Amino acid sequence: MRDITKDTRLCISLSARPTNIGTRFHNYLYELLDLDFVYKAFTTTDITAAIAGVRGLGIRGCSVSMPWKEDVIALVDEMTPSASAIASVNTIVNTDGHLTAYNTDFIAIRSLLDTHEVPRSSCAVLGAGGMAKACVAALTDAGFGPGTVVARNTTTGPALAEQYGWTWAASPEDLAGDGVGLLLNATPVGMAGGPAENELPASEDLIAATGTVFDVVAFPAETPLVRTARAADKKVITGAEVIALQAAEQFALYTGVRPTPEQVAEASRVSRA
Repeated sequence: MRDITKDTRLCISLSARPTNIGTRFHNYLYELLDLDFVYKAFTTTDITAAIAGVRGLGIRGCSVSMPWKEDVIALVDEMTPSASAIASVNTIVNTDGHLTAYNTDFIAIRSLLDTHEVPRSSCAVLGAGGMAKACVAALTDAGFGPGTVVARNTTTGPALAEQYGWTWAASPEDLAGDGVGLLLNATPVGMAGGPAENELPASEDLIAATGTVFDVVAFPAETPLVRTARAADKKVITGAEVIALQAAEQFALYTGVRPTPEQVAEASRVSRA
């Protein structure tokens, strides 16, 4: 492993519950491609101070996770179309103190809909936060919808649905009946270490009536939703796939080097070892 020196460039992640996935992913590729970078995961109780630190310390790149994807908008200098279209940021690139915001979640989700050849049929997105916005935007861009935004929040749920001409439902149970062609979970339900890590975001009956299940929760790769969908013999897209693709896009933005699909696949495997 290369020495860390005064010239080594730092990239970081900011998450409410940091994991080693991104750290292993990026550092593996830095070493493989002989790049003088190092990656470190952080959390914070002061997002404003944290982003000021990114600017003031010359930190090259910063991945942003829940719950700060919208909070950082006021803290950056430039919003690219992928971030401004959905008012949600997951990637910040620092160029000589100028902070530019992107949303690589959108890019990854849009790509996976095509690579998995998901039929353009009825769809529902669970959640109304920053990730849900990326999902609804990606689905709309891919030719899905109008679908249904399912969210308990009576402000953000209807607002997201109205923005894209979708309908809003307060509960997954409101989708009961014929089910949907694609059910996409963009809530933290099922996330390791979270308060609902062992729960399902929708009923088993709804999952059984769904054609394709897409869970954007990245850790664990086999969430309760993914396991239940596989047991019901459903087509499944996992959060592990999302995080690998979006991290590869971040890697390219930070370093100017785009790893091959094979390198991304190996980095993803290493990140979960």
